[in-house]
Amino acid sequence: MLLIHPPVVRPCEPPAGIARICGALNHYGIHFTVLEANLEGLLDLLNSQPCSADTWTLRAFRHLLRHLNSLRDGEAYKKEGQYRRAINDLNRLLKISGISNGVRLSLVNYEHEMLTPTRSRDLIQTAKHFEENPFYPYFKKRLAGLFKKSMPSLLGFSLNYSSQALTTFAMIGFLKRNYPGVKIILGGGLVTSWMRNPNWKNPFQDWVEHLVAGPGEVLLLSLLNIKGTGNIHYRPLYDPFPLKDYFAPGLILPYSASSGCYWNRCLFCPERAEGNPYHPIPEEKVMDDLLALIHKHQPVLIHLLDNAISPSLMRTISLHPLGIPWYGFARITRHLTDLEFCHALKQSGCVMLQLGLESGDQTVLDALQKGIQLEEASLTLKNLKKAGIATYLYLLFGTPSEGLPEARRTLEFVVKHHESIDFLNLSIFNMPIYGPEVEQIETRAFYEGDLSLYTGFDHPKGWSRPLVRQFLDKEFRRHPAITPILRRDPPVFTSNHAPFFSEKTL
Repeated sequence: MLLIHPPVVRPCEPPAGIARICGALNHYGIHFTVLEANLEGLLDLLNSQPCSADTWTLRAFRHLLRHLNSLRDGEAYKKEGQYRRAINDLNRLLKISGISNGVRLSLVNYEHEMLTPTRSRDLIQTAKHFEENPFYPYFKKRLAGLFKKSMPSLLGFSLNYSSQALTTFAMIGFLKRNYPGVKIILGGGLVTSWMRNPNWKNPFQDWVEHLVAGPGEVLLLSLLNIKGTGNIHYRPLYDPFPLKDYFAPGLILPYSASSGCYWNRCLFCPERAEGNPYHPIPEEKVMDDLLALIHKHQPVLIHLLDNAISPSLMRTISLHPLGIPWYGFARITRHLTDLEFCHALKQSGCVMLQLGLESGDQTVLDALQKGIQLEEASLTLKNLKKAGIATYLYLLFGTPSEGLPEARRTLEFVVKHHESIDFLNLSIFNMPIYGPEVEQIETRAFYEGDLSLYTGFDHPKGWSRPLVRQFLDKEFRRHPAITPILRRDPPVFTSNHAPFFSEKTL
């Protein structure tokens, strides 16, 4: 079996979903190969002689090896200017490599000037004309080499983000033309979202033999005639990945201690709309996994991927420190209002927590059913600051319950707590295309296409997306207490690299 991680996603850590599948296949002694096409494909383009002769591009190509080494040995993170220069130069080389194909390419994104991943006909068009993809020279040679060694009976793609979709289908088109006997399986987060739409109709019957919604281990094993595997826990296997080649100062080891969300009540939550139940791995198994993986791979950082790390697991880690820095998403709860608890987290290795506050207005939080009290949020930020844990705060503007007055109260909250906020993520609300809450709101076309996950809507308070952008650009981002926070955010890699700019992480 061949498992493929397609471009483009941030090339800073191995894909946890495929690692989990590797663990399942390894458990039953099934032979498999992993193709880290995202990392390999980006490196292939970066190392190709650029077609442009402008000064910036030539300089970026001349300094390529130095930039890559500085991102991997830690030097780039010691000086903000050096880090930004490295990222900007790498993006420049990728941008130039995609221009002739009508593609806007970067370390984190892939956009075509004519084709969009929200239209199935565009994905099929890409599959039919795979030679036009900028990654084609890479995957043609790489796949041909793999197939020459061994012809797999099954081939699985992990498609999690829209930035991967066009290249995934280009690779599928290449395989269908050149190796028509191979059965293709397509799964991942984006595919799950497509298939959970009540109006879903499969447009890819001629291209993909099996589509998978949710974790893929059970279906893959059943296709391999291994039954009764639904309740078995498999430790992720990272050995098949090029662990020293990612853009990070050592291995960032991703790990999911649960699927779904233990809160699962927020309005417009995709987990709830898609019907994804909360399944935590028993904490003793989580700790066994993490300690074994740490002993084996010696990572510099653990990335806990849970939608929200449960307070119970945080307490367990604080009582049994991993000996390695770690970070992840956490809900703002009363546990974090306990300064002693925060100090224990810090002692356990917690270097950063990502907090989805969304709004600094209590009426908006209540309308979104966030279960967050601003008094607790305030105390949480102050406690984490005192404990030495960095905070990455997520805010969401333009929700149906928010207007300009409520947004300004969010501005006031952030300004009041600016000394306790290390990083900020500002997003504009996208209305999901389905879900019980959507039926109560007047919607209209937003992203054209049968695979769109979002729809336009008439804001109940008249606060349209252009007005939200205007507020953010002219008022929020320009506030003297907020601008320095936004400038601290690492470009492109954002929260994935933010821990390395926190004290004593490197």
